[in-house]
Amino acid sequence: MTDAVSTSEVRPDFHALYRQAFEVFGAAALWNKARLENPTSEHALIIAKALRIEGDMRARQLAEDIERAVGGAPSAAQ
Repeated sequence: MTDAVSTSEVRPDFHALYRQAFEVFGAAALWNKARLENPTSEHALIIAKALRIEGDMRARQLAEDIERAVGGAPSAAQ
């Protein structure tokens, strides 16, 4: 069946979102973070936290997407 959609096509994995974070927000929000070739989920969550602190509303949305992708979305209180 050719019209089947894989899970990775529906929700990008954290690696793709991590790369997107650096492409879109690197100079503005991630200026003090090193971009890793093969980030772990922990590295992705560090970048998500930086996006929340240093970025705008679009960066915050990407941070939430990264957190969901790694399965480590923080509580609303954070």
